[in-house]
Amino acid sequence: MALVYFILWLTVNGRVTTETVTLGILVSAALHLFSQRFLSVRPVPPASMLRLLPRVLFYLALLFIEIVKANLQVIRLVLSPVIEVEPCLVRFRTDLRSEAARVALANSITLTPGTLTVSLEGNDLLIHALDRDMARGVDESVFVRHLRRMEETAGTKREKIKEAVSDA
Repeated sequence: MALVYFILWLTVNGRVTTETVTLGILVSAALHLFSQRFLSVRPVPPASMLRLLPRVLFYLALLFIEIVKANLQVIRLVLSPVIEVEPCLVRFRTDLRSEAARVALANSITLTPGTLTVSLEGNDLLIHALDRDMARGVDESVFVRHLRRMEETAGTKREKIKEAVSDA
């Protein structure tokens, strides 16, 4: 993570000098220590990142497609003189196990035009939708299904590692 902070430092700074590199190393190390100690950030093993990379890229492509589709829905709602907009709040409970997956779901819903995550508390989400049609099926959306698969992929490897450690 310190390397990511350092690369970000160099990118934002715009020039590479001895002073910039030295200060960047110090700031990156301090940020890394701070994030591990106070923000409970734990490094993800490179093997896990590589295993999940194809699923993450697919998820980002899926998110992009859903954003485009939702944009078209919102345009249709806004420009139609006949359709009455019915804003609503929808509360649902997700079965996603990890906090990262729940946050990714909440952010994906917010990024999709016409919907907004109002609250995320534990497994409960409160979503505001521009129209009732947009709110239908949000609890079993493509986002939830794909995030569930990503959790299963990450979980199966963890279980195998635990079994291998306990057998040794």
